[in-house]
Amino acid sequence: MDSLVKVHGSGGYDSDFSDDDGQGETSDRGLKRKHEEEILQKPFQKDRHSQKAHRSFHSNELDREEARNRRAHLISLNAFERHKKFVGDYILYYGGQMADFKRSVATDKTDLDVLRENHRFLWRDEDEEDMTWEKDLAKKYYDKLFKEYCIADLSRYKENKFGFRWRTENEVVSGKGQFECGNKRCEKQEGLKSWEVNFAYVEHGEKKNALVKLRLCPECSFKLNYHHKRKEVKAKTKKVSDENQEPLQKMKKKRKRSSSHSRKHKRKRHRNPSGSSSSSEELKDSDKDSEAEDEPGGQSDGDHWRGPAPAVEEKSREEEFDDYFEDMFL
Repeated sequence: MDSLVKVHGSGGYDSDFSDDDGQGETSDRGLKRKHEEEILQKPFQKDRHSQKAHRSFHSNELDREEARNRRAHLISLNAFERHKKFVGDYILYYGGQMADFKRSVATDKTDLDVLRENHRFLWRDEDEEDMTWEKDLAKKYYDKLFKEYCIADLSRYKENKFGFRWRTENEVVSGKGQFECGNKRCEKQEGLKSWEVNFAYVEHGEKKNALVKLRLCPECSFKLNYHHKRKEVKAKTKKVSDENQEPLQKMKKKRKRSSSHSRKHKRKRHRNPSGSSSSSEELKDSDKDSEAEDEPGGQSDGDHWRGPAPAVEEKSREEEFDDYFEDMFL
């Protein structure tokens, strides 16, 4: 038996009719068939014999699903809720308190704070150099104020301390400070007087002066002049020039003479009603005298040729408006 095994090599099952070339052909056919199946297999088609997935593949799929859900949740939140969620997650992961995330409001400034810091009672050309946005804001507010009359704060008049500011548009429309007392705590409209005050103040560490006008009632005027008298502004009477004053005086004299002549004739008529002829002659004489007096400057016909008549200036429309508003703006 041992000799048989040695002859046949691998046991007693070998056959003399077996052919090694036939086994090679079957292996080539198998590879070809497998290659064709791979070509014909679709991407979404599963394998015929599915194998158990690896643990890493399973964890990766779970992470993808979780990230997809988290993304959808964050998209549904608004900006503030998203910020709160991130802050909460940060505190849970790194530790800490919500107070550490509160922003300090000590340095916050509103528009009113910016105006108070950069406001000026009077803007000069020097102040408009090196302008910042804060100064631009203060300058725009200053340009909207009306600087004819001031509004005064007389609450500390016994200490000789006063506060003045310019009027706003609403105060100009309502008449506050011009047709109503300029004290901010007074609303009287009778007996107003105009005052000129040399306002001395300190602005940005620099002493300045400004001459301002304001209108006050008698009680507030007493408070303003409690320590010393201020200058009162009164309406100025226009002085007529000498050239225009002479023709006016002559016109007044003519009117007086004509009125006196008419009175004399009336008295004579009452006294002598019968003397009609004499009265008619006297009337003619008086008419001639009045005509002679009515001539410009009391001149005769020959005096007209001696020189030009005195010129009377006519006021323009602007001057008439100035005269009308003169008493209003003292």
